[in-house]
Amino acid sequence: MGDISIVTLGVIALNVLVSWKGFNDYNFFDKYKFRVGSILQGKEYYRILSSGFLHVDFTHLLFNMLTLFFFANSVIAFFASPEGFLFGDFSNGKLNLGYGMFLLIFLAAIVGGNIFSLLIHKKEFGYSAVGASGGVTGILFAAIAAFPTMELRVLFAIPMPAWLFAILYLGYSVYGMKKGLGNIGHSAHLGGAIVGILATVLYYPPIFQINMIYILGMMIPLIIMLIMILKENRK
Repeated sequence: MGDISIVTLGVIALNVLVSWKGFNDYNFFDKYKFRVGSILQGKEYYRILSSGFLHVDFTHLLFNMLTLFFFANSVIAFFASPEGFLFGDFSNGKLNLGYGMFLLIFLAAIVGGNIFSLLIHKKEFGYSAVGASGGVTGILFAAIAAFPTMELRVLFAIPMPAWLFAILYLGYSVYGMKKGLGNIGHSAHLGGAIVGILATVLYYPPIFQINMIYILGMMIPLIIMLIMILKENRK
């Protein structure tokens, strides 16, 4: 697992370096953060990706990187050989594909989460955000879609099956997005989660049948969110 950790640590190191630069250089932070007006009016589309490597402070960075570290290896191994990882015949010869899929999902979830956030907040030109949360959530939900019965430790203490955590997390994110709760990019989290789930199912379609009940359960908050968005657009 050492090689896998090197890939994970490489992504973490890039986040740390970019975030550290942002902590100490406000102009750099302001130039690369996600801001609706700058993207839609200024056409600074690079912010959709660059903002995913910036963080508000060290606590924000640490929380995201710890979550990424804990779930990265499982995602890399699954995407290297889903049949082997699920049924006990894992092949190390396929790890390069696992690395590539891990990086692709992480980046796609950052972009997907921010595009979704852009759609939700398109009329709020002053809306801004930073953080790898979209990408981290994509990795987290890719792992949960593959292994929904694994036990998670919420806040490092409370045991909970992954599928239940996923449903509660998505439900809270939908509610938080609707009510504007806290200084949290709920829409980016939701977009990232969607990318993670879709990546797992599209890469290995049998996983939907294997984990159908759990994946359908995770879709309930997302369907509710879609209905809310459609209703808002009709007003």
